[in-house]
Order: sequence, then C-alpha cells, then structure tokens
Amino acid sequence: MKLHVVDSSAWLEYFADGPAADQFAPMIEEPAALIVPVITLYEVFKRIAAQRDENDGIACLAVMQQGRTVAIDAALALFAAQVSLRHKLPMADSLIYATARQAQADLWTMDADFQGLPGVHYVPKTLL
Repeated sequence: MKLHVVDSSAWLEYFADGPAADQFAPMIEEPAALIVPVITLYEVFKRIAAQRDENDGIACLAVMQQGRTVAIDAALALFAAQVSLRHKLPMADSLIYATARQAQADLWTMDADFQGLPGVHYVPKTLL
C-alpha cells in the first residue's frame, strides 16, 4: 500500500472544500495509508481556530487523527534539519517533508516550497 502525507495547505483546502479539495480527498479519505506529521495538526488547528472557532479546529483534528500520527523525535528532528539545509525549507516544511521521506510516503501539497522535490505532488493554487 502506497503511503501518503498531506501538507497543511492541502488539509486546509480539503476542510474549506476549495477548488482543489477533490485532488486531496482520495489520500485523506484512506486513513490506513495516511501519515500525519504532528506539525500539521498544529498548523491546521491554529488556522481553523483563528478563522472559525476552536470547536471547528477540534473537529478537523479528529478527522486528521484517523491517520497515523507521527511525533517529532530526535532522529526525525535531525533528519528534518538536514532536509532543511539541503532543500532550503523552513522548519515546519522540513519536518513535514522529512516525515514523508522517512515513511517512504508521497507528499501532497499546495505549498510552492515543495515544488520539484522527489515524492511531491504539487497542486499550484494559481491553476485552480
């Protein structure tokens, strides 16, 4: 079974039922193959709680946690730092990408920082 990591941008698109939500739905709606970096829980909850309310944020986290949540440990932190240096990614992005690489999972995103990286399925916002 091919594993998937969904970046915060794609989760937010899905939860907002945005124009690209259907592109991410197959990965999100297959929780057995879904890897969820804890940093995405943070980013998605923060954005939804700020734009809507905390109850909506908690409801979205419940959906996200149907996948396998991956915490940050020392090995992942070191790998993410190496990824950040190699690909010039910010901290949160490097943790998400490192989680995907560590799990040999594809990464689904709308974040241009990931464009062109191996194993990334990038959906540009401007083409929607």
